[in-house]
Amino acid sequence: LSDCLACDSCMSLEEGARVFQQNQKEFFRILNLNKKCDTSKHKVLAVSICPQSLPYFAAKFSLSVNEAAKRLCGFLKSLGVHYVFDTTIAADFSILESQREFVQRYQRRNQEEHALPMFASACPG
Repeated sequence: LSDCLACDSCMSLEEGARVFQQNQKEFFRILNLNKKCDTSKHKVLAVSICPQSLPYFAAKFSLSVNEAAKRLCGFLKSLGVHYVFDTTIAADFSILESQREFVQRYQRRNQEEHALPMFASACPG
């Protein structure tokens, strides 16, 4: 989240509060709190890894992408993270949905004035 441009185009007020809670300082505060308290009182920590970050780690440490993913997951779990999710499948679904929408719009281009162009983007952060 340190790369967030705060363009405000992706979030509502409620989502903004959630983003505020998901920062490095809060992450380490909860990790330290979990180490000090009874396991029944632990806060569950979940981390999602985007597919774009894995090739960076793989190249930086001269690993395959799969090995980088395994090591990153192991590292996060060694810190105390409970769940690590790979968001590759979410990116795949997003691409498929964008493709489906484009095909529908392309087929309607002669019937609807605003069927095309279609704009799609991802967060610039």
